[in-house]
Amino acid sequence: MVKELSKDNNAGIRPAARRKARRFALQALYEWAISGNSMFEIEARYRVENDMHKVDLEYFHELITEIEKRSDAIDDAFMPHLDRKFHELDHVERAILRIGTYELLHRLDVPYKVVINEGIELAKHFGATESHKYVNGLLDEVAKQHRRLERERSA
Repeated sequence: MVKELSKDNNAGIRPAARRKARRFALQALYEWAISGNSMFEIEARYRVENDMHKVDLEYFHELITEIEKRSDAIDDAFMPHLDRKFHELDHVERAILRIGTYELLHRLDVPYKVVINEGIELAKHFGATESHKYVNGLLDEVAKQHRRLERERSA
């Protein structure tokens, strides 16, 4: 299911609320990968234990549930661009790549440049020292394949 929202539907969504949704989604996906806990349980705990009144909760929910359901297809979209084996990816980088790739594939209402920039910012904040460069390169490759027309129009 591809979400394509009109500008009217996005009018009330603040970028900061989406950014916070991505940050919490990254942490939830990291926990899911490490612990194996159910995403339902993780989401419920995040909603109780964190101040989420300035978070786009609908987007947070969508990211974690859709990425959990589609993780194999999402991984398949970025794996051809890896310079290492999938299991060698840091869990933080993997979660960031899953969020960015999900958005590139299924959230056409989010410009590809925004997706890449958000991935870079997550990597700078949560990832290893140079991981933002790696995330940038991989998400750019995914965008070249899946957002070709959008990229050409913005060039």
